[in-house]
Amino acid sequence: MTDNAPTAPEPAEASEPTTGMPATETGGTEAPGTAAPYDAVVLAGGAARRLGGADKPGVQVGGRALLDRVLAACADAATTVVVAGPRPTDRPVRWTREEPSGGGPVAALDAGLRLTTAEHALVLSADLPFLDTATVRRLLSTLRETGADGALLTDADGRDQPLVAAYRTEALRHALADLAAAHDGLTGLPLRRLVGALRLTRVPDALASFDCDTWDDIAHARARIREHGHVLDEWITTVKNELGIDLDVDIRGLLDVARDVAHGVDRPAAPLTTFLVGYAAAQGKGGPEAVAEASRAVAALVRRWEEENEDKSGDAAAPDAG
Repeated sequence: MTDNAPTAPEPAEASEPTTGMPATETGGTEAPGTAAPYDAVVLAGGAARRLGGADKPGVQVGGRALLDRVLAACADAATTVVVAGPRPTDRPVRWTREEPSGGGPVAALDAGLRLTTAEHALVLSADLPFLDTATVRRLLSTLRETGADGALLTDADGRDQPLVAAYRTEALRHALADLAAAHDGLTGLPLRRLVGALRLTRVPDALASFDCDTWDDIAHARARIREHGHVLDEWITTVKNELGIDLDVDIRGLLDVARDVAHGVDRPAAPLTTFLVGYAAAQGKGGPEAVAEASRAVAALVRRWEEENEDKSGDAAAPDAG
């Protein structure tokens, strides 16, 4: 885990005014993975009043802090800036704060954006339990393909979620500069003032846009990840994070090996065998191919084991000669 020292914001650059334009919509069709680099700004401050002042970014859902879940979704960002007081995180980030502290989301976004350099900026809140890499890539791809200033998610009720969005960094800088000039600063300004000056493409996604504002929201998120169809992937991801393992393996292949061992050898042998597969992979090349190779070797061994057992059964059943 990394606890980086906070970085002071750099002076704002002068920008020319821009004019707001109508928004467009898209159905959110799955798009190919992103190739262009992007930076991420995660807003993790705020008082969390509806959580009784709890440390919302640190609240755990599925054994992981909400902030770490969001950071995992944008792990391929060139630079990730978290606007909040520094804390331990699963991966290194840059830290900064708005001035004055508690100045609101627009001021926080401005502070984070000052530490970015990429053409595109992913802007996220720190309380999105179901955000994933595929959604991040979809936002960035939609932004590039439409030519809009920003691509944002809409929630189940069709409401805009400007803190689950990808923006053209220059357009965002212009809009922030305009607001600062018009209001003698950004402190306390609502996000709708900012996004109202941008051409936006909307991407409906009720799940990825779900945020945790209340304890009921937290309870819903915790319950959902334990549902059948979600719990396995959630658990494996959590274990890998806890153990510091960055490895994508064929989970179904490992489960098949465990099933074959349990059926063809002995049930308690299944978990011990998968442990040995992992250990053997770590002793070798250590990547997904090493796991696959060890799994294939064990599967072949199970077949030989079963064949021997079948041969012995056949011998025992054969009548005596003579």
